[in-house]
Amino acid sequence: MHRSLLLLNITALLVGCTTLADESPASVPDASSEAGAARSSEVEAPQAASFREDARAIGPLIDRTYAYLDRLDTASLPVSEKLLREAEQVSDRRSLLRHAERLLLTLSDHHAITGSSLADSWAVVPSYADLWIVESSGVYSVDAVRSGSPAQGAGIKPGDRIVGVDGMPIQDAVSAFWADLGLPVTSERAAFAARILAAGRRDRSRLIEVQDRGAARLVELPSLYSMRREERPPVTVTEQHGSLVIRFNDALGETATIAAFDAAMAGVRPGQPVVIDLTDTPGGGNTTVARAILGWFVDRPRAYQVHSLPAEQLATGIPRQWIEQVLPRAGKHHAGPVRVLVGRWTGSMGEGLAIGFDAIGAEVTGQRMAGLLRAIYDHRLEHSGLVIKLPTERLMHVDGTPREQFVPDVADRQ
Repeated sequence: MHRSLLLLNITALLVGCTTLADESPASVPDASSEAGAARSSEVEAPQAASFREDARAIGPLIDRTYAYLDRLDTASLPVSEKLLREAEQVSDRRSLLRHAERLLLTLSDHHAITGSSLADSWAVVPSYADLWIVESSGVYSVDAVRSGSPAQGAGIKPGDRIVGVDGMPIQDAVSAFWADLGLPVTSERAAFAARILAAGRRDRSRLIEVQDRGAARLVELPSLYSMRREERPPVTVTEQHGSLVIRFNDALGETATIAAFDAAMAGVRPGQPVVIDLTDTPGGGNTTVARAILGWFVDRPRAYQVHSLPAEQLATGIPRQWIEQVLPRAGKHHAGPVRVLVGRWTGSMGEGLAIGFDAIGAEVTGQRMAGLLRAIYDHRLEHSGLVIKLPTERLMHVDGTPREQFVPDVADRQ
């Protein structure tokens, strides 16, 4: 979802923000060593004082540009004294990156990430997670298991309880996670930390203690970063019960997906029901691909999502909001029924497609989605060139419902 910022005042506000990034947590490099350190787009290593200056700049950057400060109790970055002291110890690129990762964790936002990573960085959720965990009254339950994942292969099922992680009771592990950042545990923070802990560090396996109706058992699971990803086409097409099912293979950010989808739709019979399967789209994507898909199902311009930019209102006092439309595509139209499948691994642009399909009258069914917070902008720190990826736009259904609060019409239906 790349676009230039249109107003000079907002350009000045977002200094260091070069692009509006694809809505894609998976865009964080997943190398086994520090990623991005040698990227040509980033400047040569500055002196230690300049690294510290960048470390000090991250908090104010978040307070100026993060679109969801109102969901935080403090209405600003909840930085602790411990993290403030850590900023003063930053002396090189590695310590700056580690500090930036830790600061972003305080937002409890899976969409707030860095553009580079370390070998032992936490896995990006949901892109490199196979368990979706929710918390209620101190109980951590598996809400969903990723299809074809190590967790599913180990027999972990929705409804199971997570009682331990890496040798610690889950409650203690969650408390330690937040104590390490100098912050107390809240319900929202608890569930966020549990998902991070269950996904684990990128460079090591995970030891999960699971309990169903019987005794607890230990399960060792590899990091998803260690698994070789099979080559898959952008879409997989099957026919089930008379419907043409088009499954997107986490490819909503690839231009080739448009041609693959067009080819699939060319085989649809007149009036044949079409099922759009978005249950494996955690890596996000961009609106060019989304509008190309939606364009098959409209015969006139239709609104599909609403954007707002709180940073501009913060800078100028004037709110900014706009409606994005999808347009018909010449020679490409299907008038038959369409149903959309979503789940916990429907993330970011997959969620945008879901609310877009709902807006044009399609049936959207399945589990709750990932609930990732809106569109990411890339913000580049002045001295190091380190990229901070922050949700900077709010996105809403055309009826005004925040995208992350959208609920499918029918739960758990396949």
